[in-house]
Amino acid sequence: MATSLLQSSVVLSYSYSSSSSSSSLTHLFPKNIPTNRSTSNLKSLKLVSTASLQRFNHSKRNIIRRSTDNETAVLDSPLLPPPTSEIKLKLLSIVSGLNRGLAANEEDLEKADAAAKELEAVGGLVDLSEDLDKLQGRWKLIYSSAFSSRTLGGSRPGPPTGRLLPITLGQVFQRIDIFSKDFDNIVELQLGAPWPLPPIEVTATLAHKFELTGSAKVKIIFEKTSVKTTGNLSQLPLLELPRIPDALRPPSNTGSGEFEVTYIDADTRITRGDRGELRVFVIS
Repeated sequence: MATSLLQSSVVLSYSYSSSSSSSSLTHLFPKNIPTNRSTSNLKSLKLVSTASLQRFNHSKRNIIRRSTDNETAVLDSPLLPPPTSEIKLKLLSIVSGLNRGLAANEEDLEKADAAAKELEAVGGLVDLSEDLDKLQGRWKLIYSSAFSSRTLGGSRPGPPTGRLLPITLGQVFQRIDIFSKDFDNIVELQLGAPWPLPPIEVTATLAHKFELTGSAKVKIIFEKTSVKTTGNLSQLPLLELPRIPDALRPPSNTGSGEFEVTYIDADTRITRGDRGELRVFVIS
């Protein structure tokens, strides 16, 4: 009977150890236990085994913390930063009500910039030379810090928005083809017309070519602008505007620009332009 009790004790102890760390406890329990031990020796062995388990649990206290009712165990771990999805959602929430940046004030600009920097830090360095395919697709602009200047050109020359010109900015897209190196800025506009005529809806496409000038830097070279009416006047033909000769261009409008991709994943992209403008895009 003593032998059977001893074997049961060893089996139970081994079962407990396998749920924690079987490899750490195998040396505590010999496989071959003599059967001619007395009952008192059996009790002593069981006490030693219990003490060994207590010492083992004590050594694991920095990994497992038992609750007060001894029913659950909670892993102790250092505080981790919020997951990327939470940081991304924070940025998108901040910029969602700013009308692409047209309604942003100084405080809004600072909040958006801080949230973008937080996401950039989590995302790490961008290397487009290895992940150029991430640029591919049609991207929707949801925020531009440059639009806070109240002009469609942002930090560059462009028509003002507001009462001076009856222009309403619609959706803005970037269409990027990594194979043909096409880089098109597509802008939907609504032009006011004299009453009782309805406003004129047009889509302007600013066609560029692009090239990488660094691991995350992109240079775009302007080629042409085309304008297409939509809505009730969609039957009108496409209008292409000729490129202004370089000699006639003002110094502030060279026809090219550069920006750096500071964050990119499957559905979100952050860029910072050569004039400091922050832009946030989502895949369309």
